[in-house]
Amino acid sequence: MRTKTKVWLLVATALVLVGGILFAGVMTTLGWDFTKLSTAQYETNYYEIAENYKNIRIATDTAHIVFVPAENDKSSVVCFEQKNSKHLVTVKEGTLVIEVVDVREWFEHIGINFGMPKITVSIPQAEYGTLSVTSGTGDVKIPKEFKFESMDIWESTGDVTNSASASQAIKIKTSTGNIRIENVSAGSLDLSVSTGGVTVSNVVCQDDVKINVSTGKTNLTEMDCMSVISSGTTGDISLKNVMAAEKFSIKRSTGDVRFDCSDAAHISVQTDTGDVTGSLLTEKIFITQTETGDVEAPPSTTGGRCEITTDTGDVSITLCS
Repeated sequence: MRTKTKVWLLVATALVLVGGILFAGVMTTLGWDFTKLSTAQYETNYYEIAENYKNIRIATDTAHIVFVPAENDKSSVVCFEQKNSKHLVTVKEGTLVIEVVDVREWFEHIGINFGMPKITVSIPQAEYGTLSVTSGTGDVKIPKEFKFESMDIWESTGDVTNSASASQAIKIKTSTGNIRIENVSAGSLDLSVSTGGVTVSNVVCQDDVKINVSTGKTNLTEMDCMSVISSGTTGDISLKNVMAAEKFSIKRSTGDVRFDCSDAAHISVQTDTGDVTGSLLTEKIFITQTETGDVEAPPSTTGGRCEITTDTGDVSITLCS
């Protein structure tokens, strides 16, 4: 190794050591609280709502959104937010509107940011009209204490957890994130995920449950509805104690389909690569087709049609005892 190369290596090593010592000194002074390195400045703002409203609309870029029951039956909104990216809270034509007003210049988006804005919506336990939420990054949580006529939630990056019921449709779409629906009744469910999982449990729907998943697992448990219609690219789907008055229509490119004491009047399953297994509650007329897999199904000449088609995958269906 040449002398010049050795010198540069020694200098580089020394600089790394000095940088490490300086960093350790600074962090010791800050109590190793990395949030104190953030270049963004946050503040908490409180908004009390005096006007009457029926609908709720939220539009934000980056914020967790949490609904909580009001302790004193008075509506309020608490925003933990950046000073130059605040939320405007108003009531317009019977709608509580919460929307971000971002006045930052382009260079103010560059920096170190360990904080996460949060919107806490505190409202009385009651029945409301339409709930509309549009968010870029952040989780959305809605507890069981509320009921809406309809819900429409669009989330880019973040999880959505909902336990609130709706007399009409509940529509939830995320690009990257999980969807969890539990202990609700609804007119219908329409759930869509690009990358993430879907979990639905203890749900009663008057109409259809539609689930579209690009990459992620789908778990359905204890559910009653008109029909279950699900399509997906990559990911398993399981149905446990799921009852549909009309049909199951399930399509997957890569992923297994599992039934556990579930049933529908008509069942149609199509997979490219994946097994179709499990148990049904009632007899079916099985129509199966697979190119390279094995097929096991109870012989029956009564019941609705159960059509199962796979390219490379086994079929093994039994009846619940």
